[in-house]
Amino acid sequence: METNRYLSLINQELENMPKFVKEYNLGTTHSLTTTYQYLTELRRFFDWLRESRISTVSSNKEISVSTLENLQRNDVMLYIHHLKHMKNQQGRLNSPTTINRSINALRSLYKFLTITSDNNQGEPYFDRNVMLKINSLNDTKTLNYRAHVLESHMYMGDLKFKFLDFIENEYEHKCNKQSLPSFKKNHERDMAIIALILGTGIRVSECVGVNVRNINLKDAMLDVIRKGGQKDSVPIADWTIPYLKKYKEIRADRYHAEKADVAFFLTRWHGKTRRMTTNAVEKMVNKYSAAFGKPLTPHKLRHTLASELYEVTKDQVLVAQQLGQKGTTATDLYTHVDQKKQKAALNKINKYNLSD
Repeated sequence: METNRYLSLINQELENMPKFVKEYNLGTTHSLTTTYQYLTELRRFFDWLRESRISTVSSNKEISVSTLENLQRNDVMLYIHHLKHMKNQQGRLNSPTTINRSINALRSLYKFLTITSDNNQGEPYFDRNVMLKINSLNDTKTLNYRAHVLESHMYMGDLKFKFLDFIENEYEHKCNKQSLPSFKKNHERDMAIIALILGTGIRVSECVGVNVRNINLKDAMLDVIRKGGQKDSVPIADWTIPYLKKYKEIRADRYHAEKADVAFFLTRWHGKTRRMTTNAVEKMVNKYSAAFGKPLTPHKLRHTLASELYEVTKDQVLVAQQLGQKGTTATDLYTHVDQKKQKAALNKINKYNLSD
């Protein structure tokens, strides 16, 4: 299961962390994915502290609280400068988004050390929070620009139905012979996954976490566990239901599902029935979308739903509720995706009527 995989990865990171990081982790309310990402960022920061000789200990496990307490703003800025000149696994320089994730991880840890923690004397570890002096990096891209890029990586309107039709009727003629048996076995499941994300806007991690009892096909409702563990219930678009029903009809026989197999989306691996993983869904979506000629990720399927829902309702609160977001800040982007009205307004300006 995906949860067990992340728990294992988190435990591996914690084994090489100082005691105060383990205490920090016990009190965190982040999702498992965010927790793991933050721990990897803290590991990277601790590695840098030792490499730059700010700390002279031999392992990250020995990093002391006093080292963090006495860090100066210039020290943290040097680390950010270091991140800006590092290359990722694709050979590209770290993006502002990646660097901001590291800054957010440090902010989270410092908040714990200076406010939340409760040591033996009933007080936090220390008072001075150097991260309050550190600003996030500016992405330097306007909402219009980000929306334009986003729109080019979505399946808006009829395109999503053409994509599903392509999988059902054309993909088998484009894939190689080795992949054909797997496609014939899994295409109902794969289409149901894609349709559910497009029809609800749930995250891929939330999708793989769906159990049989969470789906009410009669009322077209889905119970889902959001990031941070919050329970939510969201409507499912009516057009999605036939895909889910078709998969449900073959689920038990095709994947040898027994009563104990509570996950809705299943796979067979080495003769065993298992829950689909986030990684498997990401690879599956990439495979089909690349063959379709317009590669995208499951997250862009979520963006598609959000953008179309805003276009119909013009209601950011409603979109935020559907996506499981606590506020409307993240939905600002969707107000800029459809620029037709913006262009139409510009074209109404009659240049001959403008005064000199």
